[in-house]
Amino acid sequence: MRHAVFMLAAMAAVSAAFAASDSEWESAYVPAAWGASPGGEAWRDYDGFAWYRCFVWIPPGWDGQRFILELGRIDDADETFFNGELVGAAGSMPPEYEGDAQRQRRYVVPPDAVRAGGWNLIAVRVYDHGGAGGIIGGPLQLSSPDGSFSLEGMWQIRRGDNPVWKNWPNADVNFTVTHLAEALDMDTRAFPGFVAIEYVDEAPPPEGAWRLWYRQAARDWNEALPVGNGRLGAMVFGRTGDERIQLNEETVWEGYPRDRTNPRALEVLPEVRRLLFEGKNDEATELAKNMMGQPERIRSYQTLGDLLLSFPPSRRVAGYRRSLDIDTGIASTVYTTDDVTYTREVFASVPHDVIVVRIEADTPGTLSCNITMTRPQDAACSSEGPDQLVLGGQIDIRHHETGEPAGVAFAGRIEARVEGGQLRNHGGSMHIEQADALTLVIAAATSYRGGDPLEITRQTLSTVPEYDEIRAAHIEDHRSLFRRVDIDLGENPAPELPTDARLERVRRGEDDPALAALYFQFGRYLLMGSSRPGCLPANLQGVWNEHINAPWNSDYHTNINVQMNYWPANVTNLGECHLPLFDLMESLVEPGGHTARMHYDAGGWVVHHLTDIFGFTTPADGVWGIWPMGAAWLAQHPYEHYEFTRDEAFLRDRAYPLMKGAAQFLLDFLIEGPDGYLVTNPSHSPENRFRKPDGTVSMFTYGATMDLMIIHDLFTNCIEASTILGIDEDFRRELESALERLAPLQISERTGRLQEWIEDYDEPEPGHRHMSHLYGLHPGDQITLEGTPELAEAARKSLEYRLSHGGGHTGWSRAWIISFWARLRDGDQAHENVHALLAKSTLPNLFDTHPPFQIDGNFGGTAGIAEMLLQSHNGEIHLLPALPEAWPTGRVTGLRARGAFEVDQAWEDAALAYAEIRTDMSGPCRVRYGRPVTVTHDGQPVPVERPEAGVAVFDAQAGQIYHIAPLP
Repeated sequence: MRHAVFMLAAMAAVSAAFAASDSEWESAYVPAAWGASPGGEAWRDYDGFAWYRCFVWIPPGWDGQRFILELGRIDDADETFFNGELVGAAGSMPPEYEGDAQRQRRYVVPPDAVRAGGWNLIAVRVYDHGGAGGIIGGPLQLSSPDGSFSLEGMWQIRRGDNPVWKNWPNADVNFTVTHLAEALDMDTRAFPGFVAIEYVDEAPPPEGAWRLWYRQAARDWNEALPVGNGRLGAMVFGRTGDERIQLNEETVWEGYPRDRTNPRALEVLPEVRRLLFEGKNDEATELAKNMMGQPERIRSYQTLGDLLLSFPPSRRVAGYRRSLDIDTGIASTVYTTDDVTYTREVFASVPHDVIVVRIEADTPGTLSCNITMTRPQDAACSSEGPDQLVLGGQIDIRHHETGEPAGVAFAGRIEARVEGGQLRNHGGSMHIEQADALTLVIAAATSYRGGDPLEITRQTLSTVPEYDEIRAAHIEDHRSLFRRVDIDLGENPAPELPTDARLERVRRGEDDPALAALYFQFGRYLLMGSSRPGCLPANLQGVWNEHINAPWNSDYHTNINVQMNYWPANVTNLGECHLPLFDLMESLVEPGGHTARMHYDAGGWVVHHLTDIFGFTTPADGVWGIWPMGAAWLAQHPYEHYEFTRDEAFLRDRAYPLMKGAAQFLLDFLIEGPDGYLVTNPSHSPENRFRKPDGTVSMFTYGATMDLMIIHDLFTNCIEASTILGIDEDFRRELESALERLAPLQISERTGRLQEWIEDYDEPEPGHRHMSHLYGLHPGDQITLEGTPELAEAARKSLEYRLSHGGGHTGWSRAWIISFWARLRDGDQAHENVHALLAKSTLPNLFDTHPPFQIDGNFGGTAGIAEMLLQSHNGEIHLLPALPEAWPTGRVTGLRARGAFEVDQAWEDAALAYAEIRTDMSGPCRVRYGRPVTVTHDGQPVPVERPEAGVAVFDAQAGQIYHIAPLP
C-alpha cells in the first residue's frame, strides 16, 4: 500500500467574518502582481512595503521534518517568515535597497519552526520599486519528504510595514481563523493549504495507449490537464476537496484596434539604410528608434477565470486516478472516500460549443458541493435564475483618444443540471446537497465579434441537449480527426507507471518510445483543442492561459513561434486546423498594408515580429522588432496547405492573394546593396547578435541570411502558384528577375559553416536559441542533400556548432532541431533531441516549457517526429528518411504528403516492411527509400521508372491504394 500526502489550495475571497475582525488585510490572488488584486487601481502603481500572509495546516505525521518553501518570483525584494521565524530573503531592503525580481525564492524551513498537526503562518515582507510588485510568478509550494502542497490561491495582503505582522495574529483573530478554516465554510476560500489528503490503495493504469494519467491531483497549473474546442479551453486540476478548473475564451484579450503607425518611420528610413550600408550599426540603431510603432507594446491575452468546486473534505482518499484520454478528449478524475466512489469527466465540445463537467457518485444522495466562479480582476460572479451562475465583466482599458471604456466585455455562464438532491443558488454561489449526479454546462463569449456576451451565452445554453447526447456528439467529432493517424514507435517499458513517473525515467536517461508516441499524439490533440475552423489560431499558449499578464503576452510571435504551431497541421492529417491561421492573415492585410505604406512607402502588406487579434503590424518591443518579414514567413503556410491538398480553388481564392501581397511588399522593400545584389535593409537575424571586426556588438544589419531564404521561398512559391493558376505573367517575370539579383547564401571560408549574416561575423552567443539561418533547411526547402549538398554540409556544421555551445536550451528551439536532423537524415541525432525535449523541456502534463510554458515546442516536437518518418518537401515521398536505431520496429498510419497523398508505413528490424500510398489526385508519384522498392495495386505490379538508386516513379490514379515493398 502506498501512502502520499498532498495539500490543496483554496481559491476565493477572504471571508466576511475574517475581514471584520482584521479589516486592514485585503485578499489577493497569488501568484500575480498586486495591481491585479481585488483592491484594483489602488494597488496598480503602488510602490513601497507590503506584507502577504497565508495559513497552512500541516499533518501531525510530518513532525520533525525539514521543509522547502518555494515562493516563485517576487518583485522586488523580500523577507519571508514561517511562524515568525525568518527563513529566507532575497534582494535588500531600504535604505540599501536592491531588487531581485528574477530569482526563484526557495527557502528551507527548519523543523523546530513547524507546528505539525496544526495551523502555521507564512508571512512575506515585500518591498517594490517601480509598481506592479508582489509575488508575481510560480511555482509556489511547501514540501516535505512525505509530500507537498500548493500555495496558489487567495492570500491576504496589507500595505505598510510592521514587524509584528510576521507573528501569529492576536487571540481573537486566531479564533476566527481556525474556526473558519476547520469548518471549511464553502463561502470562504481564503487559505492555501486547507486540507491534508492521504492517498492510499494505488489505482491501476487506465486502459488504452493514448492516456496521460497520474496518481495524485495537480499541485499547480503545469500539472493540470487541458481540454479545448478551439475557442474555449479548460485546465483540470483533479483536486478532491477544492477543485479548480481554469477557463479560457480565445478573445479575452486586453487591447482594441488602433492605428499604431509612426509618421517618422518613412522619414528616417533612407538614413537608417545608408548608415547600415556604411557599417555604422550603432548610429543606425539609435536612429531606427523613430521607426517603432506608437505605442510599441501590445497587451496580453487573459484568463476568463476559474470555476471552483468545493466538496466536503476528506483526509483519506483511495484509488485516486487522474487522466486525460486524448482519443476521446475527456479528462477524468476517479477516487473513493468514505466508501463512495466519485467520478468526474470534463470535456470541451465542438458540436455544442460548451465545456461540460460531469460528476457522479456510485451511492445515491452522497454528492454535495458548492460552486462559484472567480477572476483576479474586472469581473464579478452573480446568480441568475434557479440554476445559473454568470461571471461577467469588461477588461478595464480606456481608448487613447476618447477615454471611453474600450476593453472587450466577457461572460462565462454555468448551468447546473442536478439529478436528485437539492440546488440552492444565491449571491454568486450554488449549493448542491445530497445529489446523485451533477452536470455543469459552461458557455463563454465576448464582445470581440459583436453582440452581448451575456445574451450569447444564455442562447448557447438554451440549445444544449442532455449529457449523454452531448458526450456522444463530442466523442464522434473528436475521433473524426484524432483517429486519422495512429502511431507505434515501440513498447512501453513501464506500463504500470503514471505519466509523470515515465517522464522522470526519461530524465534519468532511460528510453521510452511509447512516451514519444504519446507526445506526438498529444501535440495533435493540442492543435485540435486550440485551432478549429472559425476560431482564432493557436497563440503562444494555444488557448490555455491562467494569467492576466501572460508571459510574452501569450501573443502571436511571427519570427517563428506561430508558424511552428502549424508545422504539424498538414502532415499529421489535421488540415482543417490550419484554416484559422489564414483567417488571421486575412485580417492583417488591411492594417499591414497601411503599415507598409506609412513606414516603407511600399505596396502589399507587412507584419513584423509579433501581432495580436486587433491588427497590430508595426515594429514592437524594441529595435529588434524592425523585422518586416513576418507576413512573408506566414505566407509559406497557405501554399503549404495547397501543396498537401492540391485544392486549386483554395489556391486561387485565399492562398495566392495572401502570398502575392507579401511578395509585393518585398519587391518594393528590397534595395541594391554595396555588392550590387538585392538585399533587405534594415534587417535582423531574429533576436541574435553579431560581433563586428572592431569588437562592437549589434543586432541591426542588412541582408540577414534568413531574410534571403524567406524571400527565395516566397517568390518561388508565387511563381509556381501563378503558373498553376495561369495568371499574373508580368508579376511572375518581376519575381524571377528579383530572384536572379537576390544576394546568394554564403559559406564561411573560415569555419565552413553557413553564414548567418551577409558578413562573416562572430557570435557573442554561439549557443543562441534561434537558428534562423537554417530556415532554408527547414521549414524551407532551399537546402537539400540531393540538390545543394555543399549548403547542406555547411548547415550541418552550423547546427553542430550551435549545439556544442548549448543551443536548444528552450523547448521550441529543441523541437526545431529535431526537424533539422531529420532533413539531414540523421535519425539518431534527431532521436537524441526528441529524448532531450522530453527530458529537459517537458512539464509533468506534457506541456512544453520555454520556460515557462509555450505550446510551440509541443507542435514542433510532433512535426519533428513526423519529419523523421515521412518527408515530401523535395518533390518526392521519402519513406522513413530518418528512422533511429531506438525505434527498430513500429508503424504509422494516416500521415499526409505533399501532392495530396496519404501514407501508411510499417517497419521491422530498422527496415521498411511495407508502405501504402493513397492519392486524392491523379498524376506521377515519386517514392524514395534507402533501397529499391516494388509497387503493386490490387496485387498486380505497377510499371515504375527508376531514375536513380532508391527512387521509383509511377502513375497514380485518384482514389487508389498502392502497396510499396522493398525488393527482396
